[in-house]
Amino acid sequence: ECGPYDDAKSWISAVDTLLQRAVPTGYLSTVVSMCASGTSASCLMIDTNNAGKVTRKPRMYDFDVATRLDNKAVAVATMDLLDKHAPPRHTARATTGSLAKLIAWNEESPLKRGEALCHQADYVALHLMSEGKKCGAGGEVNGRAVSSDWHNCLKLGYDVRNLCWPDWLVTCLEDSGIDDPLTRGIVPRTVASPGEPVGTVSKSIADRFVIPRDAVVVGGTTDSNAAFFAAAGAKAEVGTAVTSLGSTLAIKSLSETYVEDANRGVYSHRFPIFGMDSDGTESSEAVWLVGGASNVGCAVLRQQDFSTDELVTLSQDIDPMTESQLKYYPLTKRGERFPTADSEMEPILEPKPDSRREYLHGILQGISDVERDGFVALGELGASPKMPKLVLSCGGGANNDMWTKMRQRRIGNGVVVRKAANTEASFGAALLAAATFS
Repeated sequence: ECGPYDDAKSWISAVDTLLQRAVPTGYLSTVVSMCASGTSASCLMIDTNNAGKVTRKPRMYDFDVATRLDNKAVAVATMDLLDKHAPPRHTARATTGSLAKLIAWNEESPLKRGEALCHQADYVALHLMSEGKKCGAGGEVNGRAVSSDWHNCLKLGYDVRNLCWPDWLVTCLEDSGIDDPLTRGIVPRTVASPGEPVGTVSKSIADRFVIPRDAVVVGGTTDSNAAFFAAAGAKAEVGTAVTSLGSTLAIKSLSETYVEDANRGVYSHRFPIFGMDSDGTESSEAVWLVGGASNVGCAVLRQQDFSTDELVTLSQDIDPMTESQLKYYPLTKRGERFPTADSEMEPILEPKPDSRREYLHGILQGISDVERDGFVALGELGASPKMPKLVLSCGGGANNDMWTKMRQRRIGNGVVVRKAANTEASFGAALLAAATFS
């Protein structure tokens, strides 16, 4: 049975249940490495001196310290600290980010010695590498050290370009009353590349689930990035993009250059590089997974009362090579974030024709144009190449072959658009686990 999504015990119970179900297959005895992905900015506080006991319950990806805290003074103090110290347009300024949650926890009640922030993926990885608590044992036996990764730590303020905790973050935490935050391990002591070995499974986990005792645990990732790995692979080429056609539209594109614009929700994840340069040394060139998300998406189709059967039938009668004369911007409500940040932007779904087929044609073309404009915006911000070479599609909208052809025509520039074969985050995490050893 599924427990609450914001309960750490439920996470571990789910992991253990899945592993236990796999034991009879015999596959676990061949495991070489394991990787965990978790929702971005979902985190909790643990006691590293007491076997990783949870001290502050999880605050998930959608927890906004600006609106969800009962103590409004704490919310104000947290936002003031972010405004004072976080660089302009930095993604760590988000009030749903893990840095905001860390500051808020300390504002609510000062952090104690041994308390450390742990992301959802970090917590699962720690479970896989840890023995059970030994009663009466000292700190060395029951001590825990949090390992994290570039992707999960981005919204905590980690400098993914220089691979370090920046001075402004240390100053921010000290200003909030947390003395010596790096030495104390308030933030993860180890921040690895996704897919980089950070430890091995514990003896108890290995024996319980018949996993080799030398199986490696690697740096994790976020669910959305894991979905990119699933679609494009862990060794994707620059110029590969993935578009998610769910309730909203989100794009990610692999770029040679770092891109950031927090005003439009655009930021860059450092993409792990596996393999060697021609001289036999490990590649040092950084590659970036850049992306943004629009408020436009498939949710508008339900809002306009299109049934699944109707979408299938009408799509068969639409010529993807023919342009609709209807110029829509199909938001479900006021406000857009990407490719244009405009909180006052209104939906454009007029004029509405009598024909439902023509109406659907106009809406799908409107969403396609937002996707194209999103890639154009990333290029204008400095993404390289300016337009992707290949766009892989996932989400419910990816099942519409006619729309895929329409989107390819609207994007133009020789870009190939097709449905991704795999999109599950769990599959992407598995590819990431295997990449170091393949």
